[in-house]
Amino acid sequence: MKSQKIKVRGTVQGVYFRKYTQAKAEELKLKGWVANRLDGSVDILAMGDSDTLEQFKKWLWTGSPGSMVGSVAAEETNPQELEGFSIIDTF
Repeated sequence: MKSQKIKVRGTVQGVYFRKYTQAKAEELKLKGWVANRLDGSVDILAMGDSDTLEQFKKWLWTGSPGSMVGSVAAEETNPQELEGFSIIDTF
């Protein structure tokens, strides 16, 4: 299992981006979380196989109907023990 920390920038807060991201991650059976950042970006920790993570990152460019994604940047991280895919409050 691979783990990636993903930062999404653009119009991604106040447009249900986290809820749509959670739904897509659950559909793809990914584990992790999504959280708003105080700087207006969204951070995601996603864990799954390489192909599924690539599919998820491509989907992030679409996001929610009201979002306008400007960038999606990912870096490898160490896998963690997580259950499901959750929405975390802003940090």
